[in-house]
Amino acid sequence: MTLRRGLATAVAVILAFALSACAGLPVGGPVHVGKAIDEVEGPPDFSYVPDGPGRDATPQQIVEGFIAAGSGPRGNWEVAQEFLTSSFKQKWQPQAGVTVYTPGESSISSSADDEIVFTVQPVANVDATGSYQPAEAGRIPFTFSLEKERGQWRISQAPDGIVLDANRFGSVFQSYDLSYFDPSWRVLIPDVRWFPSTNPATRITAALVSGTQSPWLGESVRSAFTGEVTLTQPSVPVESGIAQISFDPSIRDLSRETLARMKAQLDASLAGAGILDVQMLVGDEPLDVTARTTRSTAVDTRPLVLKNGTFGFLSGSDIDEVVGFGEAFSEVEAEAVETDAARTTAAVRTRSGAILRVDSDGTRTELDTRAGMTAPSIDPYGYIWTVPGDQPTEVVAYGRDGSAQKIPAGWVGAAGVTAMRVSRDGARVAALVRAGGRWSVWVAGIIRDKDGAPTSIGDPLVVANIGGRGIDLTWIDGSTVALVFADGQQRVVREQTVGGLGTEVRAPDGVVAIAGGNQSGSVRLLTKDGSLYVQRGSWQVLAADVSVLAVQQGQPG
Repeated sequence: MTLRRGLATAVAVILAFALSACAGLPVGGPVHVGKAIDEVEGPPDFSYVPDGPGRDATPQQIVEGFIAAGSGPRGNWEVAQEFLTSSFKQKWQPQAGVTVYTPGESSISSSADDEIVFTVQPVANVDATGSYQPAEAGRIPFTFSLEKERGQWRISQAPDGIVLDANRFGSVFQSYDLSYFDPSWRVLIPDVRWFPSTNPATRITAALVSGTQSPWLGESVRSAFTGEVTLTQPSVPVESGIAQISFDPSIRDLSRETLARMKAQLDASLAGAGILDVQMLVGDEPLDVTARTTRSTAVDTRPLVLKNGTFGFLSGSDIDEVVGFGEAFSEVEAEAVETDAARTTAAVRTRSGAILRVDSDGTRTELDTRAGMTAPSIDPYGYIWTVPGDQPTEVVAYGRDGSAQKIPAGWVGAAGVTAMRVSRDGARVAALVRAGGRWSVWVAGIIRDKDGAPTSIGDPLVVANIGGRGIDLTWIDGSTVALVFADGQQRVVREQTVGGLGTEVRAPDGVVAIAGGNQSGSVRLLTKDGSLYVQRGSWQVLAADVSVLAVQQGQPG
């Protein structure tokens, strides 16, 4: 049975860059659904058309109306600005930040006619760069000062930024992946952003061309847009699914490789807005640009398992064997396995807790025998990552020759780690950590030297707080992780967008491992009795007597 939790729908918003507007702020009051903005954009959508201030409205009604008017982003929240005094309209900065709160968890009070306090139970915060973070516990008050202007109450002072009901946000905003390259320029890395669903092509293009990646990604990604060129028009027309993006003439001075990378980033970033192709222009003249080919990080859709001594892909009741591993895994009593994309090397944790490198020719290299190491994860450069569960700062990556590369600081600030996985692109690493008395999902960018050796990880992004002890973690795609945690005696599976939404479903009892496919709902679960589960409406047993559910790191190519 599916278990949906209220807080799982809580989301955060990215603030658009200087060319775009920001978030909405509904809590109540009348809001009408109107027609889409009349622009030359992609497929038509709708926008909320909130009411302006009513005549002789009370201070409380003005504040409530102002908050509700945030659901209409048209004209840089022109309706919301109608609730402000003439002088304060020039000062209020909606792009400064977003507080997302639980629907129904708000209150409004006043200590005087000219002061209203609106208090919420926050679930998420977004800063001016668009970085999403779950909120700390505790209610937050927002104070509004009012004064009369031409005989009508108007807001003369309010906090910068937006206060947003999570339910309304899901109707007004959508998530879009801004695409950046890994340091080798081979793989595209998604950076999830949230924009109003009106004119998304303009907002996405401005953020990609004129902005930068989210701070937590830092040096782990690269962009072909480094400030050499600018846009020559503020909007991006879309005709028959083709976005027409105009650049200044200096773009002609760039190399063909740089242009190809730009085209690849634009194509991937705008695809989520329904754009079929991108035409890069100088004036009215199209540039002859072909997007750079990038590598997919998709995995085989079949579960990869060790069953009755055979290691391979489960196809019905048969196993398509991956030659060279089954006997070795059985001999060392493997309990956790992750294979590289070529399926020539595997990172293994044995039942005794030792971390091994196992090659398909049978070669085995013992890497770490300390107690309590997390299940190992192998990155695209062949480094095997692990960390002692009770020493989160001691993250280590073992090279192909068995040498240990200590990762400075590691998961600083955490008290414990139960799982850690490198993303399939090798640019990020996710972990289930215990910090501040709660369990959370953290993700950090991986910084490497010119040869691909990891040298450090960036400051972690807290992606989600979870309701119990973390058990296991996997990547589903470039922007989504899935995890299992224990809520009392119950097991729960959570799918979590890195920088977006999370959803939860109840899992079978006794889950000990999880592995991801390529899309939502594609996870596989292994229970302690050897049952392999998949989700087909409800959880169903796919196979029995499975001793290891392996994690895949993409496919060869």
